Amino acid sequence: MCLAIPGKIVELVSGEYQVGVVEVAGVRRKVQLGLLADDLPETGDWVLIHVGFAMSKISEFDAAEQMRLLSMLGETEQAMEEVRGYGFDDDAIRHRRELPN
Repeated sequence: MCLAIPGKIVELVSGEYQVGVVEVAGVRRKVQLGLLADDLPETGDWVLIHVGFAMSKISEFDAAEQMRLLSMLGETEQAMEEVRGYGFDDDAIRHRRELPN
């Protein structure tokens, strides 16, 4: 099952691809913020993330509720595995810039 995972923006990475660092239960990963270009999140904001993309901004209360629901569904570990697997390292970002449109 694929579910959106709440993460807190802890850093905004400058560059043309609107990348931020989110923290989910102590795990930090880079995520793409481009889908929220009309209302870009700032450091401290909470977002719902799915396969490495921030899908929407949410409140801290809603983030806690989403984590509670993931736990109730027994999906917490699968969600954390997804976060660990994003793999948005600097090489991956550089590679994306080199791809033709």
